Amino acid sequence: MNKPLVGACLAALLCGATAAPATAAADRAEKPAAKAVSLAGTVALSNCSGSVVRVPGSQPGDPALVLSNGHCLESGFPAPGQVIVDKPSTRRVTLLNASGGSLATLRASKIAYATMTDTDMSVYELTSTYRDIETKYGVKALDLNTARPERGRAITVASGYWKKLYKCAIDGFAYRLKEGGWTWKDSVRYTPDCKTIGGTSGSPVIDDATGKVVAVNNTGNESGGRCTENNPCEVDESGRVTVRQGINYAQQTYTLVPCVGIGNKIDLGRAGCTLPKPAGGR
Repeated sequence: MNKPLVGACLAALLCGATAAPATAAADRAEKPAAKAVSLAGTVALSNCSGSVVRVPGSQPGDPALVLSNGHCLESGFPAPGQVIVDKPSTRRVTLLNASGGSLATLRASKIAYATMTDTDMSVYELTSTYRDIETKYGVKALDLNTARPERGRAITVASGYWKKLYKCAIDGFAYRLKEGGWTWKDSVRYTPDCKTIGGTSGSPVIDDATGKVVAVNNTGNESGGRCTENNPCEVDESGRVTVRQGINYAQQTYTLVPCVGIGNKIDLGRAGCTLPKPAGGR
C-alpha cells in the first residue's frame, strides 16, 4: 500500500507525480463544466494525507470528520478482519488552504471508524465543528459523493502531505484487489498519469466535474510483484489474477455515506450501510 512516511511502516510506493491531461475517455464523458479543484479542505497527517469531509446530512454544528486510510492510523495497520470504532484519539492534523498553506492544527477526539478489510479507510472525529472551521479559517469541508464513480471521469488526487495535486482519470475498477493479507473490493484503478508517491496515502480523490470526493487514495504496484505487500494484484470474478506494475489504486467512499447518522456519528447498523463491522456486529 501507499507508504506512510515513517520508518516502521510498509514501503509501498504509490506511483505519483506530475499533473497530466485526462485521458480521451474522460474527455468524451458527459459531464458539467469542471470545478476548480484545489488543496482547500485537505489535511496533512504526520505520515499521510487526508481531508475534512461531510455527507449530505452533516450540519454546521456537527463535529467535523477527517477521512484518510486505515493504514495511516497512529496505532499501525489494522489486521485483516479487524474493524475499529469509537477509539479515543488526540491525533493532530494540519488544515490547508487552496494553495497548500497551513491554516491551523486541528485535533481529533476519536477514531470514529477504521479498517483495512474490504476497503482501506479511517475516519477521525475532530473536536472542531464544520462551523468552527469555516468561520475561523474560511475553509469548507469536501462533499462525499453519494454514488459509485464512473469509468473515464477526470479526477484529482489532492495530497495534503505533499501539498500537490495529481491529475488523471478513472481507468476502471478491480473486482478484488489483494495485497499481502488484505483484500479490497471494487477498487478504483487510475490511468498511468497518477504516479502518486509515499505520503499521498489517504488523499481525497476528487471528481473534477463535481468537486466531490469519490475515493480515498491508498495503494499501487511498485515492482511487479504478485499480490504481495507493496505489490497489489487484481483478482476478477473467476479468480484470474492480473498484475499491473506501476498502476495505482483508491478505495471508493460512497459506501461511507449511508453509515453516517445524526450528529455525524458512525452507525454501522443504519439502512444501506455495508461497511465491515467489528466481530460480533454493531
